[in-house]
Amino acid sequence: MSYKIAILSSTNGTNLQSFIDARDRGELEGVEICCLITDKAMCGAADKARAAGIKVYFIDPKPVSRETYDQSIADTLAFFDVDLVVLGGYMKILGPAVVEKYRGRILNVHPSLLPKFAGGMNLSVHQAVLDAGETETGMTIHQVTEVVDGGEVILQKKVAVEPGDTAESLKDKVQALEKEWYPKVVKALAEGRDPKELMS
Repeated sequence: MSYKIAILSSTNGTNLQSFIDARDRGELEGVEICCLITDKAMCGAADKARAAGIKVYFIDPKPVSRETYDQSIADTLAFFDVDLVVLGGYMKILGPAVVEKYRGRILNVHPSLLPKFAGGMNLSVHQAVLDAGETETGMTIHQVTEVVDGGEVILQKKVAVEPGDTAESLKDKVQALEKEWYPKVVKALAEGRDPKELMS
């Protein structure tokens, strides 16, 4: 029995690629990437998924109600009988149809040390870190709940903010942490281990 995951992304697919790379290196044995679900027909994540032989489901949010859109996601997840929903660069907030059904089984990665700088996205988060004069930043993998960036923290990893850092350089540093640790957290869950053990 494989541990089935679905990845949701709207952007370039950096996190998705880290899972593909970990899979190809044999580091996700027993984990099956069932599909990519995206709200953007043309995005880097979709291109990367297709190149890696992963099914892509484009669900267009524009012509339907929010409830119908969320139900379409829930139906796709149910079709694959997924064990875990993995968000990586997914630029929409999941609604109750998904959050309630998969409570405790949805992960997101945020490019800051939550609860600091919650709610922001992409370069705006890193710029906020610089503007605040922080000496360290990092990434947080957390459970998804109705509160944006407010779910239980599963893992945090830190990196120093150095003189001369820019929002772009911090993004590169933080993404390196995400690429390393996000697949490890999923692997731990697939093996029935507490991923918080990775915190040390």
